Amino acid sequence: MSHENHPLKVFSGRATKYLTQKICDSLDIDLGKSSCPVFSDGEFEPRFDETIRGSHVFIVQSTTPTADNLLELLLLIDAAKRASAYKVIAVIPYFGYARQDRKDRPRVSIGAKLIADLLTVSGVDRVITIDLHADQIQGFFNVPVDHLFASVMFVPYIEKMGLNNVAIASPDVGGTKRANTYAKMLGVEMVICHKTRTKPNEVGNMTVIGDVEGKDVIIVDDIIDTAGTITKAANLMKRQGARSVRAFAAHGVLSGPAIERIEKSELEEVYFTDSIYKENNCSKIKYITIADALGEAIKRVYKNQTISSLYYK
Repeated sequence: MSHENHPLKVFSGRATKYLTQKICDSLDIDLGKSSCPVFSDGEFEPRFDETIRGSHVFIVQSTTPTADNLLELLLLIDAAKRASAYKVIAVIPYFGYARQDRKDRPRVSIGAKLIADLLTVSGVDRVITIDLHADQIQGFFNVPVDHLFASVMFVPYIEKMGLNNVAIASPDVGGTKRANTYAKMLGVEMVICHKTRTKPNEVGNMTVIGDVEGKDVIIVDDIIDTAGTITKAANLMKRQGARSVRAFAAHGVLSGPAIERIEKSELEEVYFTDSIYKENNCSKIKYITIADALGEAIKRVYKNQTISSLYYK
């Protein structure tokens, strides 16, 4: 593809090669050549192995832990600017540190704002991401942010499942806006789980607000990390008479006991996008690719076309 004499090139960091290859297949282009030599002390030096002068350079990397993934993205952006790329766009399917989006207790950083500043200082011209933990993170940037939603893939999939008495659930009060969007798109009722946290990654008490009796409940969330909240919610709804419980979440962080918890829970199935892809033996976990949606967003940004239709169904 060439547009106004600025060719389109898509590169990948080491964390997201599987997804970037799918995006390139969707765009019918070759994955850009890059490498990342590592020194014996662990320091690494990402580099482009082809000319990118005057090109629209899209760099795909989810910033999952370790922090090396974020640092690699920053170094690739810097390398692209110094190699005279025309525009440098960071495609961050999973935006790490997004849970640190406000100062909710004394003496803590607002990590998401710091990450936005680091990306800006490294020279990024635009950011494309999916299901940020909090919408206001877009305002932390002084460059355009295209914030896409997994609902574009998930809602049609839910419609095709043939469930006849669906209720959408939010696993906590903070996710009510997301759940309300899904409920409106599907034309169904919404229920809310109210939880108290004793400390991070640990849920205290939980209650369900709304009726789940005889319903096929679908819990929607942005991140499933240790799966404590989602499995507790599923088990509680099942006890309260739900016919089935499934979960759809954009990002499967799946740390610690997450996979074991999902396997042992009342959840029938858990669906993630492949913003983060982890090999696992859990029969309940399924992945729905976002490669086509990201490929379409990249193509439209490159051609200066509107991408608003990709935000919601």
